Amino acid sequence: MSEVTIHRNGAVLEITLARPDKKNALTGAMYRQLVVALDAAERDETIGAILLKGDGGVFSAGNDIVDFVTGLDSGEEMPAAAFIRKLALNTTPIVAAVEGLAVGVGCTLLLHCDLIYAAPDARFSLPFVNLALVPEAGSSLLLPQRVGMARASAWLLLGEPFGAQEALDAGLVNAVVPNQELIGVAREKAAVLAGKPRAALAESRRLLRGDPKVLLERMEIELEAFAHALKSIEARAALASFLNKRK
Repeated sequence: MSEVTIHRNGAVLEITLARPDKKNALTGAMYRQLVVALDAAERDETIGAILLKGDGGVFSAGNDIVDFVTGLDSGEEMPAAAFIRKLALNTTPIVAAVEGLAVGVGCTLLLHCDLIYAAPDARFSLPFVNLALVPEAGSSLLLPQRVGMARASAWLLLGEPFGAQEALDAGLVNAVVPNQELIGVAREKAAVLAGKPRAALAESRRLLRGDPKVLLERMEIELEAFAHALKSIEARAALASFLNKRK
């Protein structure tokens, strides 16, 4: 069974992270499936919006560390790189429904979504520095733009988790919605977007987001810094400690 499921709901393509037993932690295979799903939405002119959600009451715990560490010595580029570049160039509006954990890339990918609705139990975390790593997915650029430098510095440098209300107060999410209503509200908003005049919606998104080249350039700088940080003794020790705790 695929760990990323795709379901057509009218003019909305619903993408679900479906690995609940692992808190929807992302593997290389899942990143590749996500790229395929985003490509499918871009090619299909009848798709007007994307709804991104997680299965099992969790959005995503971020990278699957076992899968991530296993792939470090392959010599290939991290599968996440293709996914975040795809997000930067994506032209189809994305609505995200977040409940439970949204950790690491499970949080930074939200910066590429147009509308974000969170359940009261949503718990966000950006623990890159804690793992001796650096921000990714353009978050070093997008997060200060979204919530201000003071808040972005606290979230990225301290790496402390924060809840749905703080995310709402900071402007990271659009609304906090009861768990039982979350998917319904997100579906409704995605359907509203899908029903808008396509050219006007696309141009409005382009004007809001600015030149994607700037974002892509920052992503490449982050990826280079991330790859360098991964080689450090601190990062290797932090990742090994994480794996030992899991065992």
